[in-house]
This record gives sequence, C-alpha cells and structure tokens, in this order.
Amino acid sequence: AHDMDVDQGFYRHVDVPDHVHYIIAFFVLVIGTVGVTGNALVMYAFSCNKKLRTPPNFFIMNLAVSDFLMAITQSPIFFINCLYKGWIFGETGCKMYAFCGALFGISSMINLLAISIDRYIVITKPLQSIAWTSARRTCFIIALVWLYSLFWSLAPLLGWSSYIPEGLMTSCTWDYVTATPSNKSYTLMLCCFVFFIPLGIISYCYLCMFLAIRHTSRDVTQLGSQVRKSTLIQQQSIRTEWKLAKIAFVVIIVFVLSWSPYACVTLIAWAGYASVLNPYSKAVPAVIAKASAIYNPFIYAITHSKYRCVSSSLINSEKKGL
Repeated sequence: AHDMDVDQGFYRHVDVPDHVHYIIAFFVLVIGTVGVTGNALVMYAFSCNKKLRTPPNFFIMNLAVSDFLMAITQSPIFFINCLYKGWIFGETGCKMYAFCGALFGISSMINLLAISIDRYIVITKPLQSIAWTSARRTCFIIALVWLYSLFWSLAPLLGWSSYIPEGLMTSCTWDYVTATPSNKSYTLMLCCFVFFIPLGIISYCYLCMFLAIRHTSRDVTQLGSQVRKSTLIQQQSIRTEWKLAKIAFVVIIVFVLSWSPYACVTLIAWAGYASVLNPYSKAVPAVIAKASAIYNPFIYAITHSKYRCVSSSLINSEKKGL
C-alpha cells in the first residue's frame, strides 16, 4: 500500500539506467538548438523581407513564433532535468513548463487549422476570398488561435485535470495517467478538440482544394484561345495559392506524425490500460512531440527554392505574353 501512496503523489522516482537519461538529454539538446535557431531564422527572414509580409504568410510567421517559444521554454528545462535524472524545478516549475508546452503545442495545431481554412477559401472560393485575405482579418484570426490555445492550456491550472511530471520524470504534462473523472474528461476533450476534429477539418479542406484544382485544370483545356488567356492568368494565381497549400500540407503531415505517438499513449491511458505503458513508452513520444518544433524551417528551406524557380518562370512566361 505504501508504494501506491508515493505513486499518487506529485512526483515519483523512476528507476532507469543513467545512460537512458543522457541519451534523451542529447536528443533534447539537439531539438532545442535546432528549434530555436531554425525558427529564429524564419522570424528574421520575415522581419527583413517586405515581400514575405503577406497575410497568408502571417500564419507561417505565427507558426514560427509558436515553435520558437516551444523550443526555448521546453528544451533547456527538459535537458537540465535529464542531467539531474529527475524533476528539479518543483511543483510551480512543473506547472509553468507544462503550461508553456501545452500552449505552444496547441497553438501550432490550431494555426495549421487556420492555414488550411485560409487556403481552402482562397482556392475554392476565389471571389469571396478577395474580401477575406486582409491583414486585419488575418491578425484577428491569429488572436483567436492564441485565445483558443490559452483556454485549453489554462484549464489544468484552474482545476480541470492537472500538470504533473511524466515519463522518466524529467518533463511535465497534463495528468493523463490518474483515472479521475476530471482527468479523463479533459484528456478526451483535448484529444478531440485539439487533435482529431481539427485534423478532420484540415483533411476536408485539402480534399475540396484538390478536387477544385483538378476541376479548373480540366476546364482550361476545353476552352477556346480567347477565353483561355484570362483563365490562364486566373489559373496561375490559383496555382501560386496551391503551392502555398502544398507547403502547408507537408508541414501538417509532419506535425501530425510527430504528435501521433503522444496522442496514442494518452488514449491508451485514457482507455484504462495505463499499466501497459512503461516509463519509456511515455518518455519517447514526449520527446518526439517536442521535436515537432524543428521541422518547419527545413520544410520552408527545401520547398522555397523550388517555389522561387517556379515563380520566376511564371513571371517570365507572363512577360512573353504566354
């Protein structure tokens, strides 16, 4: 019975070999360094380059900010705890750390949702989208993204679920292990409203966009040469929008892949099989989820070079009068 008391407390020690902590520390250090520098570079590029400051790119910028903050608030603390082989920042530290992890993780996901809806409107409803893509409206949507994320990340601080050390006790997250009604309802609602439902909406948006693009491509081939020119120009603007959508699609896939193991572990615990999960199976998904903050700068770097080539060839063909 004594063992159970310790288990229910805020902190419990996990017996794993020291080298496991050091291996995780190494990965966390790499993730932190790459995440901070990569996203700082993206933010720097945006602040220096006026051409990049278009409303659709505000979302990309917001994503970089939230990934940057994720990397800078999570990795150093996680790293130090790994070296100490336990949580050393006390209960308040744990709550602050987990709150930041939740806030920036959720805002990234909801941001991806906003990007998808934005692309969906621009591509499938080009006429309505003229009124839609103003800088003011985009900023308003970004504010909503942060408010929504704030709601979910503040909840455990206000008593709906709670933030506790997890895995190898070197990182903190919401309590998805202790089976209380409060914890179970929060975990389920969080998984639905922050992961699965947004994912469903994103999939729907992309399916519609894909079908719309296929449809317009087919139309152009059937039109006469007079109509074709004006349609081609419209096509090219849609094609440019679609390129942004394709980059966003890669970003979304990578993000979802990096959070999936974590979502699975959470749901396994929620379903009452927490006993199946050993410390490793909780620690590793947490590290993979933290790594979601590092991929985007690479994706932009790789796709942007392609993007630049295509844009310049488009401009040249327009100069030649198609």
